[in-house]
Amino acid sequence: MAKKSSGGGFGKVVLGFLLGIVAVAAAGFLYLKFGPLPVAVTDQAFPLEKQVVSLPLHGRIDREMKNAPFGISEDVFEGGAKVYKAECASCHGTPAHDVAFAKHMYPSAPQLWKKHPRGNVVGVSDDEVGETYWRVANGIRLTGMPSYNKVLSEREMWQVSLLLKNADKELPQPVSAILTGAAK
Repeated sequence: MAKKSSGGGFGKVVLGFLLGIVAVAAAGFLYLKFGPLPVAVTDQAFPLEKQVVSLPLHGRIDREMKNAPFGISEDVFEGGAKVYKAECASCHGTPAHDVAFAKHMYPSAPQLWKKHPRGNVVGVSDDEVGETYWRVANGIRLTGMPSYNKVLSEREMWQVSLLLKNADKELPQPVSAILTGAAK
């Protein structure tokens, strides 16, 4: 008796693999369309959501980070304080005032003149100035942090970045006055 060949075995494996991919894609679509996704600010975040977003963000910043083209001075701080007061203070607060709604954003907008709950760091003063500049220039998707590279000049972005790098130090009185609204 002649034995029959099982020539269709590989085809069945490929077909099963393709059907599996289609089934996973369909299940994913149905979950996105009808599932209880955390889309409201008050919803619980996905497990490991911050870590998943943080890895590529820090990788890109590390690759594209620049050095400041000038140093710090009272004029640089004053320019940075004017930009900060006009563009940043409404979400990130000032030395004299935290923004109440900032903690109700997701992720919450950090108050950049306040010490961290753990440690002695104020705002982003422990970050490299080039990292802060990158965040100001490019913004961060899905956080509410806009990109300012079409709104502010490169000099203004560096001024505010250098100011924030020094938020943990005592600033000259005219700079503090601009930030707290006491400047004339």
